[in-house]
Amino acid sequence: MGARETLGRVGCRRNWSCRKRDFPGTFTGGYGLAVMRLSWTSRKGDHKALYSPLNMALEADALAMKTSKRIALQADATGERQLAGFIEKFDSKNAALIRSVRKVLRKRLSTANELVYDNYNFFVIGYCSTERPSDCILSIAAGANGVGLSFYHGATLPDPHKLLLGSGSQNRFIRIESAATLSRPEVEELIAAAIQQAEAPLPESGRGKLVIRSISKKQRPRRKDSE
Repeated sequence: MGARETLGRVGCRRNWSCRKRDFPGTFTGGYGLAVMRLSWTSRKGDHKALYSPLNMALEADALAMKTSKRIALQADATGERQLAGFIEKFDSKNAALIRSVRKVLRKRLSTANELVYDNYNFFVIGYCSTERPSDCILSIAAGANGVGLSFYHGATLPDPHKLLLGSGSQNRFIRIESAATLSRPEVEELIAAAIQQAEAPLPESGRGKLVIRSISKKQRPRRKDSE
């Protein structure tokens, strides 16, 4: 009885290591592997033919993709829980504002990665074309005194309406009273210009990742002293 026929009659769970010399002519082309480990289950009376190396490779690829997707979803869920905890440190008004602004920006820059920093001075969510902080386009910056929209390269943005605040060599910001601020035409012009001048363009498709970049052990209070 040949090795293939023997494998086709097995009625229990087994792990097999098969070598090229055991199945002449089976391993061809790009799948001519010296050793291929097969793990499979067959039921009693099941006489299906042994999977070809190509089918086994495709199944392995599919399983790897499912596993990677599951891990990514788990990581994203963990990140969202951490993010929610950072926002809950703020008073109810600022916390609600951060959530609503994030919702608008997540939709506006859907392919951007969200890089989160729960730092000493500020809580920041940066919207970046890559996972590098230097590729940040704009960010939500929040403290006890309120919420702002920061432009990483704001000093070089056209600002005909004189909205940008700050005097540094690079960053500029505007204060946000409500999520509706982002829908003002002059603010949308700033956002569009920031996206346009980004050295690393945003991906054309897909959805950006949530990445918790840093958490400071010591932080300024996220609420005013009176609260």
